[in-house]
Amino acid sequence: MQSSIFLSRFQPLPVILSCDDFSQGTNGWLELMPNFTQNGFKSRESIIDKSHWGPTMLSSASFNYMGTHGAMSGIYSLKLATKPIANRYEEIPASGSMAHAIKRLSVFRPSGLLQFEMWFSYTPEQDRIGLGEKDIRAFGVTFDIQDTEYRFFAGVRYLNSVNGEMQRRWQMFHAADGISDTDWAYGREGEWNKRGIDAMWYGRRYADGSTDGYKYINNGSQKLCYNESDDKINWSYLRLLVDTKKREYVELQSGTKIFDMCGEAPTLAAPYAGIENLLNPLIWIETDTNRRVFLFIDSIVISCS
Repeated sequence: MQSSIFLSRFQPLPVILSCDDFSQGTNGWLELMPNFTQNGFKSRESIIDKSHWGPTMLSSASFNYMGTHGAMSGIYSLKLATKPIANRYEEIPASGSMAHAIKRLSVFRPSGLLQFEMWFSYTPEQDRIGLGEKDIRAFGVTFDIQDTEYRFFAGVRYLNSVNGEMQRRWQMFHAADGISDTDWAYGREGEWNKRGIDAMWYGRRYADGSTDGYKYINNGSQKLCYNESDDKINWSYLRLLVDTKKREYVELQSGTKIFDMCGEAPTLAAPYAGIENLLNPLIWIETDTNRRVFLFIDSIVISCS
């Protein structure tokens, strides 16, 4: 695909850091895994078991009736697939209930505007009759950033369903005030992650859909195009713009709708050892029931000013 045609469906900032067409391969995106640093190459003990997160793969999006869907353009998309297991929303996420993809980057220029864009689609596994939209709990994107002073997650989550009840609301990474690092880890003493880090699975959750890890975006309700059957996927556009110099959000665009996020900020944590100048983009999806759910990503462009 010619680069000018590929980029015409994006709105990149002047400097393109990454331009990923998954018909050309995985482009450095891989599943998120624990740190195997203990004796016997075991991972560090944690209240969250990340060793069973769903895999990252290339997919031609095949379904029972229609056969191969393909990508928005080309043959393959990046596919995230959960395992068929879920706890209730207000409980600790079940092992395997999420699937993540991460691209490990580092900063190469002074701080400024940073933008994530992607074309994506989502659906549950077509393994039963009926419409399975409510079986998808949430999906989202974020930047995991560490500058000279802080580590912080700047990202958004589409909360689709909570215990089978449709929500359809956008949230941003922002930890609730007045909670400790222990509160952040569901009351477990000595957990290594700090308040504000990895809100995808940390931060207590509540039955109404709220959580200690996220804040609702103002006027953030949106019905996304899901279609009429679990084997019909529609490609949608998402763009997140943040200001890494101010450490603030700027705006979120989902389809034709733009959400003004100026003045909102992610939660700042003390820097971690060994990850100076970190700039990791992440994507994930979570199931709401004991059913596999999928996130398909046709293409991604990450850019900065």
